[in-house]
Amino acid sequence: MRKDLKIVPAVFPMPVLMIATYNEDGSVDVMNAAWGMAYDFSQIKLNISEGHKTTQNIRRTGCFTVSLATTETLTESDYFGIASGNNVKDKFERTGMKAIKSEHVNAPIVTDYPVCMECKAVEVDGEYGVLGEIVNLSIDEKYLDENGNPDFAKMNTIAYDPFTHGYYEVTKKVGQAFSDGKKLL
Repeated sequence: MRKDLKIVPAVFPMPVLMIATYNEDGSVDVMNAAWGMAYDFSQIKLNISEGHKTTQNIRRTGCFTVSLATTETLTESDYFGIASGNNVKDKFERTGMKAIKSEHVNAPIVTDYPVCMECKAVEVDGEYGVLGEIVNLSIDEKYLDENGNPDFAKMNTIAYDPFTHGYYEVTKKVGQAFSDGKKLL
């Protein structure tokens, strides 16, 4: 038996993406957005509207960074989704988080997040969102495995649940892509 539910974007997990830009005065702005995804191998699509300070900053600078929120940064990351840069001018400073300037794009890297995609805007559409070209991916070395590859189990990244509005830690590996299904070939 199945139950009909109201219309909810039933994609779970949804990544908790932290989008960072520079404001007009050079201060850091960060926005929490679960509505984003890999668009192709080197692009990311963010479904954010024109009214966001972040969208306005991307339109002005042509650049942004996208980081993954973690269990350790959950409070600050949720705050970045609650407080608007349009209304709270010192939003980033209130969290105590730290940022450095990207060497690849005109946008900040929030060093409290383990991994960061440094992006140039390809398209900014206030109705449909932002398409960005990923020009670099940087990671804090403490999140690398013994072979120098990112180890997501160490990062404690979180995902958003659109049904309960909860955050969930995503760390347990349960299979190997492009391999486990071969037993059915």
